[in-house]
Amino acid sequence: HRRMWSRRTALAWMAQAARGQSVGARAGEEREVAGVKLCWCPPGKFRMGSPESEVDHRGDEAQVDVTLTRGYWMGKHEVTQGQWARAMGAFPQPQDKGVGDDFPVHWVSFLEAEAFCAKLAAPEGWGFRLPTEAEWEYACRAGTETAFSFGETIDERRANYGDALKRASKVGSYPTNAWGLHDMHGNVWEYCRDWYHAKLPGGIDPDRAATKGQANRDGTYSKVRRGGAWIDKGWACRSAMRLRYEPERRSDHIGFRVVMARA
Repeated sequence: HRRMWSRRTALAWMAQAARGQSVGARAGEEREVAGVKLCWCPPGKFRMGSPESEVDHRGDEAQVDVTLTRGYWMGKHEVTQGQWARAMGAFPQPQDKGVGDDFPVHWVSFLEAEAFCAKLAAPEGWGFRLPTEAEWEYACRAGTETAFSFGETIDERRANYGDALKRASKVGSYPTNAWGLHDMHGNVWEYCRDWYHAKLPGGIDPDRAATKGQANRDGTYSKVRRGGAWIDKGWACRSAMRLRYEPERRSDHIGFRVVMARA
């Protein structure tokens, strides 16, 4: 039944594509595909990273200019446990830091997140995947240049951070950014498809999904994670903040959101 529903959704999108409606008309426009609510992120240019003057600036956030030539649809929320169960069945590990269909899925690896994306039906010419690091920050900032998408400081009315709840919160519990996206700051860290490099990628449509960067001390390599989590201090939830994580590992405070982009 789920597969039939997803197929009907994909067919509807194909019909929209034929009418030139696959791309959004404005930033933040909403669509739903394969049971995932999406917000349109238009093509554009932005300054990625943070200035040295930003409070808690880190060395791997040195600013670069980025141009994204094609718009994409970003998940309005982090992927939920309900969405995971419908697409994948059982969880790799029991969910324990916020449990229920509307809570973000966690205790899943980067590789398992990619497998989830592959299960989702998209219209012809489009596909679901994890966001690049540049796509993630561009969507998070939503046109802003401040430390957070809502200004220079963070507080508990805006995001789930600081270990106050001791767990994740239901997706959508906090206000959206200007492009309609919830929980880009805090709640759970979110995987990006890029391998971690010490310097940010600049230029046109940067994508380091296939290019390994700086090795870890044990010789392994890590993917990038973004956004901070319920367990972190506020500085770790800044728009430019980036950490690494090995793609085979899982954590109770790391999840993901998807993008739907042209293949």
